[in-house]
Amino acid sequence: GFGFVLVAINSYLTGSKTFLALIVTTLVLLWGLRLSYHLFKRNWNRPEDYRYVEMRHQWGNKHPLLQAYLKVYMAQMILLFLVSQSIIFINMNGGKVITLVAVLGIIIWVIGYFFEVVGDYQLKEFISNVNNKGKIMKYGLWKYTRHPNYFGEVTMWWGIYIMSLSVGGIFTIISPLLITYLIIYVTGIPLLEKKYANNAEFKEYKDQTSVFFPLRSKNK
Repeated sequence: GFGFVLVAINSYLTGSKTFLALIVTTLVLLWGLRLSYHLFKRNWNRPEDYRYVEMRHQWGNKHPLLQAYLKVYMAQMILLFLVSQSIIFINMNGGKVITLVAVLGIIIWVIGYFFEVVGDYQLKEFISNVNNKGKIMKYGLWKYTRHPNYFGEVTMWWGIYIMSLSVGGIFTIISPLLITYLIIYVTGIPLLEKKYANNAEFKEYKDQTSVFFPLRSKNK
């Protein structure tokens, strides 16, 4: 999250400094700083993320430091740069007038932010209750999608892309397409659901609840 904050601030300070650029930079700060704090607080004094541990186990003794540098840090840098293209384009070319297309993008971003913030909060409250230990969260927004926070994340990036369309950023579609692909097919949903593959409650929840888009639960 904080990497995108740095990109947004840097591109704004060196860019057009228009009202639309200020808006998108502010939105990225709202999202990135909140997400950074949320992840920091959630992981403080806890074991390392199991996904990174699994990576190192796969690498074994085959130059683990070099592999971490290239496959984690450098890979994330490249992906961050590609996903940031809509932000950078707006900040470098942002229009002085807020068009209806830009307003539509802002509305879509707000919807995504709602899903991510509320989804994270509901999950946090669920986990903090000791009576829920070992159980699956399936209430609130989680009743309609198994990953409201991921849905919110993707929706925000599509909102930013739509904002970029108002200043001719049609070719920055790499931003929302890439983040959508990564979350749905690579590092987001697949890795998380793999963790619960043998959980009977999750299997039932999976059969009743949409994986990504919020839909009515099949639970009667």
